[in-house]
Amino acid sequence: MRPLLEVIALGVGDVAGARDGGADRLVVISDVESGGLTPSVSTVREIVDAAGALPVRVMLRGNDGYSTSGSELTRLQGAAHQFAEIGTEGFVLGFLGPTVEIDVDATLALADEFGSMPWTFHHAVDHALDYDKAWHRLRLMPRLDSVLTAGSARGVGVGLDELCRRAADDPYVAGIMMAGGGLQPDHVPWLARAGVRKFHVGPQVRPGGSWKAYVDAPTVRSWRTLVDDAVAAAL
Repeated sequence: MRPLLEVIALGVGDVAGARDGGADRLVVISDVESGGLTPSVSTVREIVDAAGALPVRVMLRGNDGYSTSGSELTRLQGAAHQFAEIGTEGFVLGFLGPTVEIDVDATLALADEFGSMPWTFHHAVDHALDYDKAWHRLRLMPRLDSVLTAGSARGVGVGLDELCRRAADDPYVAGIMMAGGGLQPDHVPWLARAGVRKFHVGPQVRPGGSWKAYVDAPTVRSWRTLVDDAVAAAL
Protein backbone atom coordinates (compact mmCIF):
# COMPACT_ATOMS: atom_id res chain seq x y z
CA MET A 1 0.00 0.00 0.00
CA ARG A 2 1.49 3.35 -0.99
CA PRO A 3 2.05 6.06 1.60
CA LEU A 4 -0.71 8.59 2.17
CA LEU A 5 -0.41 12.22 1.10
CA GLU A 6 -3.15 14.45 2.51
CA VAL A 7 -3.69 17.99 1.22
CA ILE A 8 -5.63 20.82 2.86
CA ALA A 9 -8.46 22.25 0.75
CA LEU A 10 -10.09 25.58 1.50
CA GLY A 11 -12.48 25.59 -1.43
CA VAL A 12 -13.45 23.86 -4.63
CA GLY A 13 -10.62 25.61 -6.48
CA ASP A 14 -8.12 23.42 -4.63
CA VAL A 15 -9.56 20.11 -5.76
CA ALA A 16 -8.12 19.84 -9.27
CA GLY A 17 -4.56 20.61 -8.19
CA ALA A 18 -4.66 18.08 -5.38
CA ARG A 19 -6.28 15.36 -7.49
CA ASP A 20 -4.14 15.87 -10.57
CA GLY A 21 -0.98 16.03 -8.47
CA GLY A 22 -1.68 12.63 -6.93
CA ALA A 23 -2.99 13.44 -3.44
CA ASP A 24 -4.67 10.57 -1.64
CA ARG A 25 -7.04 12.60 0.50
CA LEU A 26 -8.35 16.11 1.06
CA VAL A 27 -9.04 17.68 4.43
CA VAL A 28 -11.39 20.66 4.34
CA ILE A 29 -11.00 23.51 6.82
CA SER A 30 -11.87 27.18 7.13
CA ASP A 31 -10.11 30.05 8.91
CA VAL A 32 -6.46 29.04 8.58
CA GLU A 33 -5.46 31.92 10.85
CA SER A 34 -7.16 30.04 13.70
CA GLY A 35 -5.48 26.77 12.79
CA GLY A 36 -8.47 25.41 10.91
CA LEU A 37 -12.14 25.52 11.87
CA THR A 38 -15.30 23.80 10.61
CA PRO A 39 -16.12 24.90 7.04
CA SER A 40 -19.60 25.63 5.70
CA VAL A 41 -21.81 22.85 4.42
CA SER A 42 -22.00 24.53 1.01
CA THR A 43 -18.20 24.60 0.69
CA VAL A 44 -17.89 20.95 1.64
CA ARG A 45 -20.67 19.95 -0.76
CA GLU A 46 -18.89 21.68 -3.66
CA ILE A 47 -15.60 20.01 -2.78
CA VAL A 48 -17.12 16.54 -2.39
CA ASP A 49 -18.92 16.87 -5.71
CA ALA A 50 -15.73 17.99 -7.49
CA ALA A 51 -13.49 15.44 -5.77
CA GLY A 52 -15.29 12.39 -7.12
CA ALA A 53 -13.43 9.30 -5.86
CA LEU A 54 -10.88 11.36 -3.92
CA PRO A 55 -11.72 10.96 -0.20
CA VAL A 56 -12.64 14.09 1.74
CA ARG A 57 -12.35 14.61 5.48
CA VAL A 58 -13.77 17.63 7.27
CA MET A 59 -12.53 19.54 10.31
CA LEU A 60 -14.90 19.60 13.28
CA ARG A 61 -13.60 22.44 15.46
CA GLY A 62 -15.59 25.44 16.64
CA ASN A 63 -12.99 27.79 18.12
CA ASP A 64 -9.29 28.62 17.90
CA GLY A 65 -8.47 26.68 21.06
CA TYR A 66 -8.61 22.95 21.76
CA SER A 67 -11.47 22.81 24.25
CA THR A 68 -15.20 22.68 23.60
CA SER A 69 -18.40 23.45 25.47
CA GLY A 70 -21.71 21.62 25.62
CA SER A 71 -23.49 23.95 23.20
CA GLU A 72 -20.58 24.04 20.76
CA LEU A 73 -20.27 20.25 20.90
CA THR A 74 -23.95 19.95 20.07
CA ARG A 75 -23.46 22.19 17.02
CA LEU A 76 -20.47 20.10 15.90
CA GLN A 77 -22.50 16.92 16.27
CA GLY A 78 -25.17 18.40 14.02
CA ALA A 79 -22.55 19.47 11.49
CA ALA A 80 -21.08 15.97 11.44
CA HIS A 81 -24.45 14.53 10.42
CA GLN A 82 -24.82 17.08 7.64
CA PHE A 83 -21.34 16.39 6.28
CA ALA A 84 -21.85 12.64 6.43
CA GLU A 85 -25.05 12.99 4.41
CA ILE A 86 -23.25 14.77 1.55
CA GLY A 87 -20.56 12.13 1.15
CA THR A 88 -17.54 12.97 3.28
CA GLU A 89 -15.24 10.03 3.96
CA GLY A 90 -14.34 10.96 7.54
CA PHE A 91 -13.61 13.72 10.02
CA VAL A 92 -10.84 15.55 11.87
CA LEU A 93 -11.35 16.44 15.53
CA GLY A 94 -9.97 16.26 19.05
CA PHE A 95 -10.27 18.16 22.32
CA LEU A 96 -8.27 18.93 25.44
CA GLY A 97 -9.85 19.31 28.85
CA PRO A 98 -9.17 21.77 31.71
CA THR A 99 -6.05 19.82 32.77
CA VAL A 100 -4.62 20.15 29.22
CA GLU A 101 -4.97 16.42 28.65
CA ILE A 102 -7.04 14.75 25.96
CA ASP A 103 -10.72 15.16 26.71
CA VAL A 104 -11.79 11.61 26.00
CA ASP A 105 -15.45 12.18 26.82
CA ALA A 106 -15.92 15.18 24.52
CA THR A 107 -13.88 13.62 21.71
CA LEU A 108 -15.80 10.36 21.78
CA ALA A 109 -19.14 12.14 22.18
CA LEU A 110 -18.46 13.68 18.78
CA ALA A 111 -16.80 10.66 17.17
CA ASP A 112 -19.73 8.44 18.17
CA GLU A 113 -22.06 10.68 16.15
CA PHE A 114 -20.72 9.39 12.84
CA GLY A 115 -20.77 5.69 13.60
CA SER A 116 -18.39 3.57 11.57
CA MET A 117 -16.69 6.43 9.71
CA PRO A 118 -12.92 6.85 10.28
CA TRP A 119 -11.38 9.97 11.73
CA THR A 120 -8.18 11.85 12.48
CA PHE A 121 -7.13 13.29 15.82
CA HIS A 122 -5.56 16.67 15.03
CA HIS A 123 -2.82 18.92 16.45
CA ALA A 124 -4.48 19.12 19.87
CA VAL A 125 -2.17 16.22 20.73
CA ASP A 126 0.83 18.53 20.30
CA HIS A 127 -0.57 20.88 22.93
CA ALA A 128 -1.26 18.20 25.57
CA LEU A 129 0.61 18.62 28.84
CA ASP A 130 1.86 15.03 28.80
CA TYR A 131 2.63 13.78 25.28
CA ASP A 132 3.19 10.19 26.44
CA LYS A 133 -0.13 10.09 28.28
CA ALA A 134 -1.86 11.63 25.25
CA TRP A 135 -0.63 8.86 22.98
CA HIS A 136 -1.72 6.24 25.51
CA ARG A 137 -5.24 7.65 25.47
CA LEU A 138 -5.31 7.76 21.68
CA ARG A 139 -4.81 3.98 21.60
CA LEU A 140 -8.23 3.60 23.20
CA MET A 141 -10.10 5.64 20.57
CA PRO A 142 -12.36 3.55 18.28
CA ARG A 143 -12.09 4.02 14.48
CA LEU A 144 -9.20 6.47 14.85
CA ASP A 145 -6.89 5.82 11.91
CA SER A 146 -4.67 8.93 11.82
CA VAL A 147 -3.07 11.28 14.33
CA LEU A 148 -1.96 14.56 12.78
CA THR A 149 1.08 15.65 14.75
CA ALA A 150 4.18 17.80 14.46
CA GLY A 151 5.76 16.34 17.58
CA SER A 152 5.77 19.84 19.08
CA ALA A 153 3.41 22.79 19.35
CA ARG A 154 6.11 24.71 17.45
CA GLY A 155 6.00 22.49 14.36
CA VAL A 156 7.83 19.60 12.75
CA GLY A 157 11.06 21.58 12.60
CA VAL A 158 11.20 21.37 16.39
CA GLY A 159 9.38 18.06 16.86
CA LEU A 160 11.12 15.95 14.19
CA ASP A 161 13.33 14.00 16.62
CA GLU A 162 10.31 13.27 18.84
CA LEU A 163 8.27 12.03 15.87
CA CYS A 164 11.07 9.81 14.60
CA ARG A 165 11.84 8.36 18.02
CA ARG A 166 8.23 7.61 18.83
CA ALA A 167 7.51 6.05 15.43
CA ALA A 168 10.67 3.94 15.47
CA ASP A 169 9.91 2.66 18.97
CA ASP A 170 6.27 1.67 18.38
CA PRO A 171 4.84 0.12 15.18
CA TYR A 172 1.31 1.14 16.21
CA VAL A 173 2.33 4.78 16.46
CA ALA A 174 4.22 4.59 13.17
CA GLY A 175 1.12 3.21 11.47
CA ILE A 176 -1.26 5.85 12.74
CA MET A 177 1.02 8.91 12.81
CA MET A 178 0.47 11.54 10.10
CA ALA A 179 3.32 14.04 10.10
CA GLY A 180 2.29 17.62 9.41
CA GLY A 181 2.50 21.15 10.66
CA GLY A 182 5.42 22.91 9.01
CA LEU A 183 6.53 19.71 7.27
CA GLN A 184 9.45 20.34 4.90
CA PRO A 185 10.89 18.11 2.16
CA ASP A 186 14.07 17.36 4.10
CA HIS A 187 12.00 15.97 6.99
CA VAL A 188 10.38 13.28 4.86
CA PRO A 189 13.31 10.81 4.49
CA TRP A 190 13.94 10.84 8.25
CA LEU A 191 10.28 10.19 9.00
CA ALA A 192 10.05 7.46 6.37
CA ARG A 193 13.07 5.67 7.84
CA ALA A 194 11.37 5.78 11.24
CA GLY A 195 8.31 4.07 9.77
CA VAL A 196 5.95 7.00 9.15
CA ARG A 197 3.72 6.45 6.13
CA LYS A 198 1.27 9.38 6.30
CA PHE A 199 2.10 12.98 5.43
CA HIS A 200 0.03 16.18 5.54
CA VAL A 201 0.68 19.43 3.65
CA GLY A 202 -1.07 22.78 3.29
CA PRO A 203 0.70 25.94 2.15
CA GLN A 204 3.65 23.84 0.96
CA VAL A 205 1.68 22.91 -2.19
CA ARG A 206 0.51 26.44 -3.02
CA PRO A 207 2.52 28.92 -5.11
CA GLY A 208 4.68 31.04 -2.84
CA GLY A 209 3.35 29.14 0.16
CA SER A 210 0.35 31.48 0.13
CA TRP A 211 -3.07 30.43 1.35
CA LYS A 212 -4.50 32.88 -1.19
CA ALA A 213 -3.23 30.68 -4.04
CA TYR A 214 -4.89 27.46 -5.17
CA VAL A 215 -3.26 24.07 -4.66
CA ASP A 216 -0.77 23.55 -7.50
CA ALA A 217 -0.72 20.17 -9.27
CA PRO A 218 3.02 20.11 -10.17
CA THR A 219 3.96 20.95 -6.60
CA VAL A 220 1.67 18.25 -5.23
CA ARG A 221 3.25 15.87 -7.74
CA SER A 222 6.72 16.74 -6.46
CA TRP A 223 5.60 15.91 -2.92
CA ARG A 224 4.00 12.72 -4.20
CA THR A 225 7.30 11.65 -5.74
CA LEU A 226 9.28 12.66 -2.67
CA VAL A 227 7.05 10.71 -0.28
CA ASP A 228 6.89 7.61 -2.48
CA ASP A 229 10.65 7.56 -3.10
CA ALA A 230 11.50 8.14 0.57
CA VAL A 231 9.24 5.33 1.73
CA ALA A 232 10.48 2.97 -0.98
CA ALA A 233 14.08 3.69 0.04
CA ALA A 234 13.22 2.98 3.66
CA LEU A 235 11.75 -0.48 3.00
